Amino acid sequence: MKSFHLACAAAAALIGIAMTGMAAHAEIKNYEFQLVQPTVKAGADRIVTVRLVDKTSGKAVPDAVIFSTRLDMAPDGMQEMATKVTPMPGTEPGTYRFKATFGMAGRWQLSLGAKVQGETGAVENKLVVTAEQ
Repeated sequence: MKSFHLACAAAAALIGIAMTGMAAHAEIKNYEFQLVQPTVKAGADRIVTVRLVDKTSGKAVPDAVIFSTRLDMAPDGMQEMATKVTPMPGTEPGTYRFKATFGMAGRWQLSLGAKVQGETGAVENKLVVTAEQ
């Protein structure tokens, strides 16, 4: 009888470990950047804010490491028209802000690459921001 209880306890422990492992890590494809505001005014020193979201829970993901940024007019066929992107401090956990000059009205593509703490691989998204006059 004692060995039966030990076997049950061991099985329960293994199930608990397996379930903890599954809950601890989402797949990298379950994360995405979303624009907080899809439009900006054309001009210098405009701020674009994005939120990194775990799509399975809907929760914002803080402390990601942004390693790649690019802002260009690829959606309007002018990918050679790129502008500098400067990271800015976020205003709340899971938001990431960038300062850039939108030299003309039109559609601008913000390309982002980031590492999520504890995950393998990178989140890569292309978001379209519309600059208006």
